Amino acid sequence: MTGDIWQFAYIIAALSIIGSIKWLSSPVTARRGVLAGQGGMLLAVIGTLLRHEVINYEWVLICFFVGAAIGAPLAYLMPMTAVPQLTALSHAFGSLAAALVGTAEYYRYVGAGHAATGFTMTALVVETILGYLTCTASIMAFGKLQELVPTRPITYRGQNVVNLVLLAVAIALGVWMIVEPTPFWVFPAFTGLSLLFGVLLIIPIGGGDMPTVIALLNSYAGAACAAMGFALGNRLLIIAGSLNAASGFILSVIMCNAMNRSFLNVLFGAFGQVQEGTVAQASTRPVRSATAEDAAQIMSGARKVIVVPGYGMAVAQAQHKLRELTDALTRRGVEVEFAIHPVAGRMPGHMNVLLAEADIPYDRLHEMEDINPEFAEADVALVIGANDVVNPAARHDTSSPIYGMPILDVDKAHTVMVIKRSMSPGFAGIDNELYYMDRTLMLFGDAKAFVGEIVKELPAH
Repeated sequence: MTGDIWQFAYIIAALSIIGSIKWLSSPVTARRGVLAGQGGMLLAVIGTLLRHEVINYEWVLICFFVGAAIGAPLAYLMPMTAVPQLTALSHAFGSLAAALVGTAEYYRYVGAGHAATGFTMTALVVETILGYLTCTASIMAFGKLQELVPTRPITYRGQNVVNLVLLAVAIALGVWMIVEPTPFWVFPAFTGLSLLFGVLLIIPIGGGDMPTVIALLNSYAGAACAAMGFALGNRLLIIAGSLNAASGFILSVIMCNAMNRSFLNVLFGAFGQVQEGTVAQASTRPVRSATAEDAAQIMSGARKVIVVPGYGMAVAQAQHKLRELTDALTRRGVEVEFAIHPVAGRMPGHMNVLLAEADIPYDRLHEMEDINPEFAEADVALVIGANDVVNPAARHDTSSPIYGMPILDVDKAHTVMVIKRSMSPGFAGIDNELYYMDRTLMLFGDAKAFVGEIVKELPAH
């Protein structure tokens, strides 16, 4: 009877996870997707604890409370601006769990003298190599996003050869473990090489490519979980891990296209193209600045305003003030729309989450391909904290590191307003040509405070 219950729980959990992936693809159904995913995982955990293999719950409860003591504060105390960092840590924890399970299973088979099929041992090897390298790679990605380590690409001569040799040795040790029982030292060496490769995989990738890296690490973690499912004979892990791996892979390809980056280049940590860090030179060109009163006068007389949010908006937590501005302009008959670049905010969907938090209607949020043709008809393009994704150099400057990256056509609007604390460069570390255009007005200051001032200065209607 208990076996039937956990099997039924697994079926419902699998369907919930599939539905969650589908619903999360749209902002309108995203809340439903989150609830479905949470419910599916809860059923999966309950179903697992009901399996006959679980005979002692003491360690399970201890681990449950330890994990909750770490996870709950991370979820509640981490600001919205740090969602990419939290996602990277989640990948690190999940992949480490898969790798540790693979380690335990390996020593259960080999250390205790049990025979294991070649298929099972292959699954264990794939699970552990992906789990360990994803763990350290995710920690490095967290460090770059948090700026604990340099965000620029870290490169050295012969780096590609060193990394490829390291990966080849790790794979060779994995094949050795699959073919025949191996000496005790082989698995620790295999583990150490996997952990080291995860670090070396990320250091040559610049901070500007971190959105793609996050999606790719999600795919690696999912593949590790799917391999764990094959090793344990757990169908739910196979389904959930495969969905995670496939969705992360597809998203990383989409992100590469959005940033005009080679997928293989990102996949193999800049193999074949060693990137050099770029340092922006301070420009002495003049810019046109304006006050909140100037901005309010221009926007109140506009017919259409397109808002372009970026990471600076997230840092300033300006989304609620932005909602006030949207409501105030709408009451005056101004059409207000939002342009969302795929990589705005250092993580896919980051801007959508922040704007949804401020209850800005979903139908006002538009993807780059849909909104770009409308910039030429907009009276005002209001850029709040976005930088590289609106830099016209991406279109024509072949020497620019962002050359070829699709951007939002902000410079085609009749008037461009940029809210920014200073003239400092964006994550790519280069100057932005948009700031020096004749039609651009620089609004220097904190985004939240400046938007609030604009709302106050809007003429009475």
